[in-house]
Amino acid sequence: MENEKDNQMAAKGYKPVPADYFSGKAWLKSLVVPDENTNCVISDVFFEAGTRNNWHTHPSNQILIVKEGTCYYQQEGFPIQKIETGGVINVLPGIKHWHGASPEAVMIHIAIGINTEKGIVNWLEPVTDQQYAAI
Repeated sequence: MENEKDNQMAAKGYKPVPADYFSGKAWLKSLVVPDENTNCVISDVFFEAGTRNNWHTHPSNQILIVKEGTCYYQQEGFPIQKIETGGVINVLPGIKHWHGASPEAVMIHIAIGINTEKGIVNWLEPVTDQQYAAI
Protein backbone atom coordinates (compact mmCIF):
# COMPACT_ATOMS: atom_id res chain seq x y z
CA MET A 1 0.00 0.00 0.00
CA GLU A 2 2.83 2.41 0.88
CA ASN A 3 4.56 1.79 -2.45
CA GLU A 4 1.23 2.37 -4.20
CA LYS A 5 0.94 5.83 -2.57
CA ASP A 6 4.56 6.60 -3.53
CA ASN A 7 3.77 5.57 -7.11
CA GLN A 8 0.64 7.74 -7.19
CA MET A 9 2.60 10.73 -5.87
CA ALA A 10 5.47 10.10 -8.33
CA ALA A 11 2.94 10.13 -11.18
CA LYS A 12 1.97 13.64 -10.04
CA GLY A 13 5.62 14.78 -9.95
CA TYR A 14 6.22 14.42 -6.21
CA LYS A 15 9.24 12.76 -4.58
CA PRO A 16 9.38 11.44 -0.99
CA VAL A 17 11.06 13.83 1.45
CA PRO A 18 14.02 12.60 3.52
CA ALA A 19 12.70 10.71 6.55
CA ASP A 20 15.55 12.23 8.61
CA TYR A 21 13.70 15.56 8.66
CA PHE A 22 10.03 14.53 8.90
CA SER A 23 7.86 12.55 11.32
CA GLY A 24 5.39 10.75 9.10
CA LYS A 25 5.12 10.68 5.33
CA ALA A 26 5.50 13.70 3.04
CA TRP A 27 6.29 14.37 -0.61
CA LEU A 28 7.79 17.36 -2.41
CA LYS A 29 7.38 18.67 -5.95
CA SER A 30 9.96 21.27 -7.04
CA LEU A 31 8.30 24.09 -8.97
CA VAL A 32 11.24 26.54 -9.20
CA VAL A 33 14.88 25.73 -8.45
CA PRO A 34 17.53 28.37 -7.84
CA ASP A 35 19.98 29.11 -10.64
CA GLU A 36 22.18 31.99 -11.80
CA ASN A 37 19.06 34.06 -12.57
CA THR A 38 16.64 33.01 -9.84
CA ASN A 39 17.55 33.19 -6.17
CA CYS A 40 14.48 31.42 -4.80
CA VAL A 41 13.13 27.93 -4.43
CA ILE A 42 9.41 27.15 -4.71
CA SER A 43 8.03 23.75 -3.82
CA ASP A 44 4.69 22.06 -3.36
CA VAL A 45 4.79 19.93 -0.18
CA PHE A 46 2.19 17.25 0.56
CA PHE A 47 1.91 16.05 4.20
CA GLU A 48 -0.12 13.02 5.22
CA ALA A 49 -2.36 13.51 8.26
CA GLY A 50 -0.24 13.87 11.40
CA THR A 51 3.03 14.44 9.50
CA ARG A 52 5.28 17.32 10.48
CA ASN A 53 8.83 18.39 9.77
CA ASN A 54 11.61 18.83 12.33
CA TRP A 55 12.36 22.09 14.03
CA HIS A 56 14.40 24.19 11.62
CA THR A 57 15.49 27.70 10.67
CA HIS A 58 16.09 29.49 7.38
CA PRO A 59 18.88 31.98 6.59
CA SER A 60 16.31 34.14 4.77
CA ASN A 61 12.51 34.34 4.75
CA GLN A 62 10.36 31.31 4.05
CA ILE A 63 6.83 31.96 2.86
CA LEU A 64 4.22 29.22 3.24
CA ILE A 65 0.87 29.30 1.40
CA VAL A 66 -1.62 26.67 2.57
CA LYS A 67 -3.36 25.09 -0.44
CA GLU A 68 -5.35 22.35 1.26
CA GLY A 69 -6.13 21.24 4.79
CA THR A 70 -5.01 22.82 8.04
CA CYS A 71 -1.36 23.65 8.62
CA TYR A 72 -0.04 23.40 12.16
CA TYR A 73 2.71 26.01 12.56
CA GLN A 74 4.76 26.76 15.64
CA GLN A 75 7.57 29.17 16.41
CA GLU A 76 9.74 28.25 19.36
CA GLY A 77 8.34 29.75 22.56
CA PHE A 78 4.84 30.33 21.13
CA PRO A 79 1.68 28.18 20.93
CA ILE A 80 0.85 26.15 17.82
CA GLN A 81 -1.22 28.06 15.28
CA LYS A 82 -3.77 26.54 12.92
CA ILE A 83 -3.44 28.06 9.47
CA GLU A 84 -6.39 27.23 7.20
CA THR A 85 -6.54 26.86 3.41
CA GLY A 86 -5.55 30.15 1.79
CA GLY A 87 -3.56 31.29 4.80
CA VAL A 88 -0.02 32.65 4.44
CA ILE A 89 2.89 32.51 6.88
CA ASN A 90 6.01 34.65 6.47
CA VAL A 91 8.74 33.01 8.54
CA LEU A 92 11.51 35.52 9.23
CA PRO A 93 15.22 34.61 9.02
CA GLY A 94 16.61 32.60 11.93
CA ILE A 95 13.21 31.84 13.53
CA LYS A 96 13.15 28.30 14.92
CA HIS A 97 9.88 26.69 13.83
CA TRP A 98 8.11 23.62 12.44
CA HIS A 99 5.00 23.00 10.32
CA GLY A 100 2.88 20.07 9.31
CA ALA A 101 -0.58 18.57 8.87
CA SER A 102 -3.30 18.31 11.47
CA PRO A 103 -3.98 14.79 12.80
CA GLU A 104 -7.26 14.64 10.86
CA ALA A 105 -6.35 15.34 7.23
CA VAL A 106 -3.64 15.86 4.65
CA MET A 107 -2.15 19.32 4.23
CA ILE A 108 -0.52 20.78 1.14
CA HIS A 109 1.42 24.01 1.14
CA ILE A 110 3.59 25.93 -1.25
CA ALA A 111 6.97 26.71 0.34
CA ILE A 112 8.90 29.67 -1.03
CA GLY A 113 12.48 30.22 0.07
CA ILE A 114 13.98 33.54 -0.98
CA ASN A 115 17.59 34.71 -1.18
CA THR A 116 18.85 31.15 -1.59
CA GLU A 117 22.41 32.42 -1.99
CA LYS A 118 22.31 32.67 1.84
CA GLY A 119 21.33 28.99 2.14
CA ILE A 120 17.99 27.21 2.25
CA VAL A 121 17.37 25.38 5.55
CA ASN A 122 19.12 24.38 8.78
CA TRP A 123 17.52 21.19 10.09
CA LEU A 124 17.31 20.66 13.85
CA GLU A 125 15.76 18.11 16.22
CA PRO A 126 12.44 16.32 15.62
CA VAL A 127 9.20 17.70 17.04
CA THR A 128 8.14 15.33 19.82
CA ASP A 129 4.67 13.78 19.98
CA GLN A 130 4.09 15.81 23.16
CA GLN A 131 5.00 19.09 21.40
CA TYR A 132 2.79 18.21 18.42
CA ALA A 133 -0.18 17.33 20.67
CA ALA A 134 0.12 20.59 22.69
CA ILE A 135 -2.47 22.40 20.56
